[in-house]
Amino acid sequence: MQLPKYAALENERRFLVRPDALEGLALSRPRLIRDRYLEGGRLRLRSIVDETTGAREFKLCKKYGAVAQGAEPIVNIYLSEAEHAAFAILQGADIAKRRWSVGHAGRTFSLDVFLGDLDGLVVSEAEAPTQEELLALPIPPWAAVEITGQPAFSGAALATADPAQVRRLTAQALG
Repeated sequence: MQLPKYAALENERRFLVRPDALEGLALSRPRLIRDRYLEGGRLRLRSIVDETTGAREFKLCKKYGAVAQGAEPIVNIYLSEAEHAAFAILQGADIAKRRWSVGHAGRTFSLDVFLGDLDGLVVSEAEAPTQEELLALPIPPWAAVEITGQPAFSGAALATADPAQVRRLTAQALG
């Protein structure tokens, strides 16, 4: 497969999590993530604040679309705060979440606890260097339903979705 110039292949699996499944987990490294999905393309503007250290990071990301289940070429550009502010004036759909890291079977998974209108939605994800390793990931006990590749649960879709519809879809998926 030919990747777009400068792109890396992101191999990722995603899971819905029942909020009560977070109880008792050894969560670490809380980060506040604010994303703006810019109108007219596939660009995401992101700010990350490490809530332990206060360190801040700014990125502009382009996601090209899935090329296989859980595999998508992406490009990230790291920005200064001033550069982030210049892009932040562009129209887009916003979403915020608190991201925690948690270990399972020697792997690191993220747990995204959504804020604002999507309060109560929790998504876990893990990355792997190859498709083979991705498929061999040990599924953690808190992962209720796999949502890898489901368009309704992509970040861009969640940012523009009706929160009531997201709650209905989540309730259906979790049974």
